Amino acid sequence: MGDRFGNPSYYINRELSWLEFNSRVMMQALNPGNPVFEQMKFLSITSTNLDEFFMIRVASVRDQLHAGYKKLDAAGLTPKKQLSLISRRTHILMDEMYGIYRNSILPELSRNDIRFLHPSELEEGQVEKLSRYFETEIFPVLTPMAVDSSRPFPLILSKSLNIGLLLEGKDDEPVFATVQVPSVLPRLIDISGSDGEGKDFVLLEDVIAMHIGQLFDGRKIIACNPYRITRNADLTFDEEEAEDLLAEIKRSLRMRKWGSVIRLETDYNVDDRLLSVLKKELEVSKDEIYFINGPLNLDFLMKELYNTPGYETLRYHPLVQGTSVQFGEDLDPFELVKERDILLHHPYQSFEPVVKLLEYAAADPQVLAIKQTLYRVSGHSPVVSALAKAAEAGKQVTVLLEVKARFDEENNIQWGLTLEKAGCHVIYGLPGLKTHSKITLVVRRENGATKRYVHLGTGNYNDVTAKIYTDYGLFTCDEQIGQDATSFFNTLTGYSVPFAMKKLISAPTQLRPYLTNLVDKAADCAKEGKRAEIFIKMNSLVDTELIERLYRASCAGVKIRLLVRGICCLRPDLEGVSENIEVHSIVGRFLEHSRVYYFDCDGQTELYLSSADMMPRNMDRRVELLFPVEDPAIAARILDEMKLYWTDTAQTSVMYEDGSYHSLADTADTLLNAQEILLRRYAGEETYDE
Repeated sequence: MGDRFGNPSYYINRELSWLEFNSRVMMQALNPGNPVFEQMKFLSITSTNLDEFFMIRVASVRDQLHAGYKKLDAAGLTPKKQLSLISRRTHILMDEMYGIYRNSILPELSRNDIRFLHPSELEEGQVEKLSRYFETEIFPVLTPMAVDSSRPFPLILSKSLNIGLLLEGKDDEPVFATVQVPSVLPRLIDISGSDGEGKDFVLLEDVIAMHIGQLFDGRKIIACNPYRITRNADLTFDEEEAEDLLAEIKRSLRMRKWGSVIRLETDYNVDDRLLSVLKKELEVSKDEIYFINGPLNLDFLMKELYNTPGYETLRYHPLVQGTSVQFGEDLDPFELVKERDILLHHPYQSFEPVVKLLEYAAADPQVLAIKQTLYRVSGHSPVVSALAKAAEAGKQVTVLLEVKARFDEENNIQWGLTLEKAGCHVIYGLPGLKTHSKITLVVRRENGATKRYVHLGTGNYNDVTAKIYTDYGLFTCDEQIGQDATSFFNTLTGYSVPFAMKKLISAPTQLRPYLTNLVDKAADCAKEGKRAEIFIKMNSLVDTELIERLYRASCAGVKIRLLVRGICCLRPDLEGVSENIEVHSIVGRFLEHSRVYYFDCDGQTELYLSSADMMPRNMDRRVELLFPVEDPAIAARILDEMKLYWTDTAQTSVMYEDGSYHSLADTADTLLNAQEILLRRYAGEETYDE
């Protein structure tokens, strides 16, 4: 591409950009427009996001360092420098996170009569109640482990909460011991009174600490502090050499629990001698230790407190999804799709029509075959149930189930076995690639000939996340798309050579050059003095080659608007490089997950939806699909919603050239919430003309 646009100062490190995204998630915990239960939920999400970040991203960079890898990233950083900057930024981020917890969330909960009590604040009756609870419920499941010459330092489970102790030993030499806080028990113990005035909770680890002496036969306790570790969970296995892919993945999943320690969290006033033992035994450096002023791991806010009954006003108003006009209770979905393409926008519209189509196909005697790709599905998936019923009814059902979907491996393995037992032909992914595309093909016999119906989506076939992720899904019986879908599945399931489809564009063979050509075509249009525009919505923008193309298009005069929710390695508004590029990020009630690619060259417009972001993994290491939206009314509707997102001021942060983000809510005269407007539109409370 040339040296000019390869300047490292034009790029932002991927990991640092992700930390800025997580900071934007965290700031929703301070957004006055969010009820307090939603604020604490965002804080909990920030905490769990950091867990995964350390387990995968930080672990990967550290592996590079230990392997002697010294190549610079696009931003000109070595792995060693990246780790240093990540540590510095993450320490600040975690301090901010716990500052919000102490200074904002706890006071607001208290104003709503929800209190977390420290043992020192308990009344005599509450202490007695907790003592009985400890004796009957907690004590039987605890396992104290001491370390001495006959008992080595135990293996500590990743992400488990533990209490570390120093016990008085012989010759004034303290003995280390540890107790795992049992995850099978609720972390929040309700000690509320019978008067019904609010809720009082005590944390499980505090109750254990109150009674810790009972576990060590009266030995003097010198120090007692909680700690938690995060281990390397970046699975590596040789797919080519693995005779049984499922068995190899199961083995790797077991290893995930015991990878090297990459982060140690402990109490901010931890005993120095206790910390010294943990640091030595867990083999962590100073930069990998995080001192916490608050409860270690805030996921209990979302997992336990959020669902406390009786506090509906402290949550978002209930989600009311619009129903699709085209999918009624007694209407044949095939007849409806035959009339015209149908677009659904989740979660504003229900995911139910997708399930209904599959259920209808399973029972329809005219349906011959169903083929589908699955990446992440829910725990009680109606999609899997419908596919199983179809196979049991004698349909030819083929499912490409991506068993390498990170952190969903075990769930997908179980679903795969369920589908196989029902008679489905299940393919567990492809060697060296993750199948990330979202496509369903239904083959039906009509009037002596076969007719193909296709559903294409930007998001997973997951009925649960379809209520919290924004995604588009398109139903069509376009003949060419149907033929392309058949070719696509034949390539995935057989040994067909890569094919040239006419309307569907797939990665890893076609998508990169196709997107490159679309960007370059806009640049050529601008060079000719014509109006040219690029408008893209995606989760992440990382791919250096595509960023360079966008820089070139900007220099040619193309107006480029980018809605990038998460990572963005491109720098907007750089003089002579990206002056025509603007970047917005929306973080709100729903996770913005849809991918939309819009190109306008002097009035000649093209609009595509896709499962792929502009990331190297999506372009080169995944099976993805980009598909055109050819119905003018549907394309206009999507573009209208893109423009609405761009005018959002309530949830939008604008990216500056230095990589920082600034919330529009801080300066806007009027707060416009695009997600809330879309909720009202699809519920019929507003029209598209308002």
